[in-house]
Amino acid sequence: MKFHVLIFAAVGLSALLCGCANAPGRPAAGDTPIVPSEITDFNVLYGQNCAGCHGNDGKGGAAIALADPVYLAIADDTVVRHATVDGISGTSMPAFAQSTGGMLTDKQIDVIVQGIRERWAQPDVLRGANPPPYSSSQPGDASRGLVAYAEFCSSCHGAGGRGGEKASSIVDGSFLALLNDQELRTIVIVGRPELGALDWRGNVPGKPMSPQDVSDVVAWLASLRAKFPGQPYPNSAKLTGAVQ
Repeated sequence: MKFHVLIFAAVGLSALLCGCANAPGRPAAGDTPIVPSEITDFNVLYGQNCAGCHGNDGKGGAAIALADPVYLAIADDTVVRHATVDGISGTSMPAFAQSTGGMLTDKQIDVIVQGIRERWAQPDVLRGANPPPYSSSQPGDASRGLVAYAEFCSSCHGAGGRGGEKASSIVDGSFLALLNDQELRTIVIVGRPELGALDWRGNVPGKPMSPQDVSDVVAWLASLRAKFPGQPYPNSAKLTGAVQ
């Protein structure tokens, strides 16, 4: 008799425990949240940290397309990683690494950089081409840059860069304030294919821009950037003090 009582008690206890496991409000096995620093899925990391500016699937947005094989052929992994870790000073690109004030671990940075390369790079995309270098230690000449701009860029961006039928102004103060010289150089070289802007080879049929042309156009654009964007305000002297 006692044996049967023990069996019934054990069965009852098992049923009770099973009921507790499925009790309302108790998290299921897959409901436990993942610690942000342990996320290593490229799609999640890119979607949460990059897509807002560089677009879904790297197709571009407020910032350049990362799914541009020409860009990835010009900018190596060191360039992409440095931009992700440290951000780009003087621009809207923030630092993402924990070591520089961001939220991502070194491992997560590696996942992003490697994922961009694995998904969107095409190793042979520039075979036979001789692209200008990503960066240059030699400064360009602004006066020559105006001449080069007229030859290579004005057909789309209009006289003096103020915009034309095919493309918008590239001398707008707000535009220039958001980009440093290297970013301007990158755009001049690789274009913005998602916006229909051609790379350094396509502006004049049969005549690609030379490295010096690129440097000179960048120098000209940089010369038009306000030293202190947003200043001085019109009639600033009248606006100082009490509201009139």
